[in-house]
Amino acid sequence: MGQTRRASCGIPTYPWRLAPAGLATRRQLRALGLRPGGAPVVAQVERRRRRRGPLVAYLYRIDAARPVRPMTPGRWAALERANLARRTCPTCRRDTGYVIPPTLGACVPCADAPALAA
Repeated sequence: MGQTRRASCGIPTYPWRLAPAGLATRRQLRALGLRPGGAPVVAQVERRRRRRGPLVAYLYRIDAARPVRPMTPGRWAALERANLARRTCPTCRRDTGYVIPPTLGACVPCADAPALAA
């Protein structure tokens, strides 16, 4: 297999873990305290899998990345409200202290109540 091959989408595709220096995924950028900042995808890495389609991760140029924006008090407040909504049971309206699983749709005591009544 060659070092680079062209993907059907028209950007360079590299084998898993063989991307050139200077390129990074979103997670790698975040670990460096950076974000893509509107920069276009310049390449991708592809990991083959046996029974399913390949895993693909898009790569961005590190030198074109911008610093992560700091959290403002308003953003912290919005994040807290969103997390509170995920913890509040729609049936009993209590803060459960944990994120309610979407498969249950309610806190554990409320989800188990119909099973106990039957």
